[in-house]
Amino acid sequence: MARTTVRTRTAAAAALAMAAVLAAGGLWLHALLRANLLDNTTGRTELAARKVAAQLDGRTLPPGGRLPAPESGVDLVLVRDAAGRTVATTGDPKHAPDLHRLDGAPRPGPGEDSRSAVLPPAHPGAQRRAVVAVGAPGGHTVYAMTVLGDVDDATRAVEIGLLAGAPPLIGFAAALAWWVTGHALRPVSAIRTELAAVTGSELDRRVPDPGGADEIAQLARTVNDTLDRLERSDARQRQFTADASHELRNPLAAVRSRLEVALAMDRPDRESVAAALADTERLQRTAADLLLLARLDGGPAPRPEPVDLALLAAEDVARRGGSRVAVRLDARAPVPVSGNPARLERALANLVDNALRYARTEVVVRAAAQDGWAVLEVTDDGPGIPEADRDRVFERFSPSYRWEGPPGLSADRGRAGGGTGLGLAIARQIARAHGGDVRALPAPAGGARLLLLIR
Repeated sequence: MARTTVRTRTAAAAALAMAAVLAAGGLWLHALLRANLLDNTTGRTELAARKVAAQLDGRTLPPGGRLPAPESGVDLVLVRDAAGRTVATTGDPKHAPDLHRLDGAPRPGPGEDSRSAVLPPAHPGAQRRAVVAVGAPGGHTVYAMTVLGDVDDATRAVEIGLLAGAPPLIGFAAALAWWVTGHALRPVSAIRTELAAVTGSELDRRVPDPGGADEIAQLARTVNDTLDRLERSDARQRQFTADASHELRNPLAAVRSRLEVALAMDRPDRESVAAALADTERLQRTAADLLLLARLDGGPAPRPEPVDLALLAAEDVARRGGSRVAVRLDARAPVPVSGNPARLERALANLVDNALRYARTEVVVRAAAQDGWAVLEVTDDGPGIPEADRDRVFERFSPSYRWEGPPGLSADRGRAGGGTGLGLAIARQIARAHGGDVRALPAPAGGARLLLLIR
């Protein structure tokens, strides 16, 4: 089954709606006009009958039984006695016998002074008649009759007009809906065409913005915003791939070089093998961090569990007994959150590892609840991080920074400190997966202060 377009469906809906409106309105108009004309005709017919009944009140029948011709378009008035015989009439039965046939004509009952009805045609080809019977003195009944030709002609004219006018109106409604929908969807066609031209190598293309504040303009802006995010994500991914290639190439080259030197010797020295092993371990750490980042980027969210950040901090500090500098804990009360314990532990460990790399004498790990946030704070007394670089340190494969005095930081790509350049990026990604973030701030007494916030 072929799919219909939006324009086709809209035009069909407009045509059906117009047909329904015309049908309902036409039936209502037809019924209203018919009832109004019939009421007017019945009223005029009853008035003619009452005039004759008033003339008979206290008098005898007119001579020869000839009544004066009725007014207001009434066709016939006749008088019948109690036995049902016609004793007076306005017309000669010989000239209009159909009018004088009152088969099924009403007659006022006890307590009624009039009754009306519409009689069917006396024979094929005849017309319907409105009859009103009014009681008169002496047991007489006055019948007034009006042929409903004018009423039928008027209602038939309305029917023909509605039937003749409906198709053009329905067609006009469909055509108007077709044109309006096509005009409204023209920007959508342009958006679709431009969006189809976007490829992996042309992510800088944007769909045309028709302007205004309608839904299509909002759609165009949303698509462009999405393309902006996609382009930035692609740029980050390309940079990440390039950095990963660089980070893996250096230790691989070092391992190869050391192994070649060792093989060239009759008796390989222990120092070369140990250096190759260290480079291999660094490769393993980098590969593990890359795998974790991939899982954080695209994997399902872990099932949350109750976690006490204060206990988490205490356990991490307890494992740092043989560190180069002292690691001190400041956790005065439990700090409960809901999250993944293993990943939160990894995020804290990365922050502490980073602080240990640059601290001179002490690293302080603090856990507390603050302004509706659960906070893990890691402070060191090292060189600190300049304000301009406090967001840059969370980039993937960010350099391992060392303080060299003004003007700021310089990158040490040699990873002499043992880092992979992914630790702070992993910590921030874990925090954001838990609805929080990681921020870098200056320590009050100098050094760096890293805050892991969880709502």
